[in-house]
Formats: sequence, structure tokens, C-alpha cells
Amino acid sequence: RRLNQLMSPHISVCGKIMELLGQNKIDHHQRQVAILSQDSFYRVLTPDQKAKALKGQFNFDHPDAFDNELIVKTLWDILEGKTVQIPVYDFVTHSRKEEVVMVYPADVVLFEGILMFYSQEIRDLFQMKLFVDTDADTRLSRRVLRDIGERGRDLEQVLTQYITFVKPAFEEFCLPTKKCADVIIPRGADNLVAINLIVQHIQDILNGGLTKRLNSSLNGYGTPRKRQVSESSSRPH
Repeated sequence: RRLNQLMSPHISVCGKIMELLGQNKIDHHQRQVAILSQDSFYRVLTPDQKAKALKGQFNFDHPDAFDNELIVKTLWDILEGKTVQIPVYDFVTHSRKEEVVMVYPADVVLFEGILMFYSQEIRDLFQMKLFVDTDADTRLSRRVLRDIGERGRDLEQVLTQYITFVKPAFEEFCLPTKKCADVIIPRGADNLVAINLIVQHIQDILNGGLTKRLNSSLNGYGTPRKRQVSESSSRPH
């Protein structure tokens, strides 16, 4: 299994990769590329933490906000070819939903998240690490539009949270991990030259994987596999 991590301040890069690969037009059970998001792995909050979150006073951009133990277990299960259950997080109530998303083995896994490089244990599981470098003003404008439009927050709350938690956390925890990246993509989804290079690399992996599966089937060892992709359009708080 290839765990190619995509670290991005905006998921449109993942979407663009899927679009150029043609994977977004394929039935989820047949996709060769799966996308996971760190956003799915926020920890279950205590009552006190949830009360703070509802007031915009909980730091969701701190590494401790994520269930890293579950991320590690999920990644190892994927590497071992197992079907995994991905939590579904409710960003309005700040809690995990009862439902889960089933993800089946795929040839390439894109794991998106702004703090995925922070833990070395997690970082070392990936064969390729991409850092998508987006302008700060662009990140802020996207957050404002998302939080007001999708999460019912007012402008003052969004800006207060950005100044208090988001910007300091980015500078302390996210930006220093840029040095861990194998590839840095400036300008995000607008950088089609860089994205096309990544797409070509993934296509090479997929073509190689297809050849191996065909050879295995011809030798009598092939077994059919199901593939499913879980995509998240949500972003961290």
C-alpha cells in the first residue's frame, strides 16, 4: 500500500488530483485512490471542553485536539490491507456522529490535514509528504466564508478564534513541519504544473499496481478487491 500524504490548507488540491485522475467519476467501490482527512479524527470532547468549544474557546488547531492513537491504528490497518471505519465529525455540535464511513483498500491513499506532519510516528508511515503552501489572506478568507456559511458562526467569533488559536497554532505547530515535506506546492490548487506532476506520479503507481494484480491473477493468486473513498470537504476549526 502507498500512503502518500497530502498536507493542505485547502482540500481543493485533493479534489483537483481526483479530478485529473478521473477517480471522481468512478464508483466509490472501484476507485484506486482513497482520500482521508485529519478532520475526521478530532478527539471526543469532555463536557467542559465541549462547553468551551460552543463558545469558540477551545483550540481545535492544537495537535492534542486529534486522536492520534486512532490515526496510527487506522493507517496501520490500511497498510495491512484491512477495511477501516472512519469517524464522522459534526462541526456544529463538536462531537462524533454515530455513523462511520467504511474505507476499503486502495492502491494510493491521500491523507489530508494541516498537522499530519507534527507526529513523527504518523509522519514516518508515508512514502511521500506534500506541503501545500497557501497565502495567509487566502486561508483566512476561506475560513471566514466556511465558518459563517456552513457552521453558523458570526464574523466576530471567527476572527477572534483565528487570532487567539488558529494563527498562533499555525506558526507554532504547522509551519515548522514544512521542512519535513518531500515536495512543497506553492499557491495550492492554482499550481497546475505541480499538481500535474503529482498526478503523473500517482498514475505511475496505479499502472504498476494494475500490472501486478493482472500478473497475480494469471498466476492463480488474484483475489477481487473492493475500493471505496471517503472524502471530507470540512476543514479544522
